[in-house]
Amino acid sequence: MIDPTTPLPVDVNRKYVRLVERRPDGLVEFEFSISDPALFVEMLLPEAAYEEFCQTNRVILLEGSRPEAEEDGDFNWSLHEATHQRFR
Repeated sequence: MIDPTTPLPVDVNRKYVRLVERRPDGLVEFEFSISDPALFVEMLLPEAAYEEFCQTNRVILLEGSRPEAEEDGDFNWSLHEATHQRFR
């Protein structure tokens, strides 16, 4: 049985990308994570660089929007959310 208090091992070979937005200025906004899709960095790359990044890193594409974590409340937001909806 897996102990829920013991963190799972990190698998640096599992890399994830969640597409956030293809912007009119040609940049692609996305979330990139290694091993755990819940822990990510937000990135912006030109379209061609984004495609190359995904291919080079052999990412797993995540569909849809990021699931909301209820326990984080007001501290669970991304820069994209802050600039597009939260604080306007």
